[in-house]
Amino acid sequence: MTTNDPIADMLTRIRNANTAKHDVVDVPASRTKIAIADILVNEGYIEKYELVENGNFKDIRITLKYGATKNERIITGLKRISKPGLRIYAGKEDMPKVLGGLGTAIISTNQGVITDKEARRLGVGGEVLAFIW
Repeated sequence: MTTNDPIADMLTRIRNANTAKHDVVDVPASRTKIAIADILVNEGYIEKYELVENGNFKDIRITLKYGATKNERIITGLKRISKPGLRIYAGKEDMPKVLGGLGTAIISTNQGVITDKEARRLGVGGEVLAFIW
């Protein structure tokens, strides 16, 4: 299956699996998606991820995280910001804050794919990929 926006596809799969209270979700692998999954693990939004073989291709198997019961979701919102038709960039001075700092913005910079907090610390700007809260 060909998609125009693979990052939006990944975020939509995670959002749908989270809404349906699934334990795991498989996403086609790429370096950018692995970097995003790594950020989601480090920020505590997902439990873990692993690369699995799917025929000739590799998938990222993401294990979702829930609270004490499955009704308590850790991920309450996930939004793609910069799209192929409209790229959104932020300089180091105007780095976005999600919910006043309670959420996380995922930024693609020349230092790699990092969070908004890390971008502020490094003093770099870049393309705002997604918001998660």
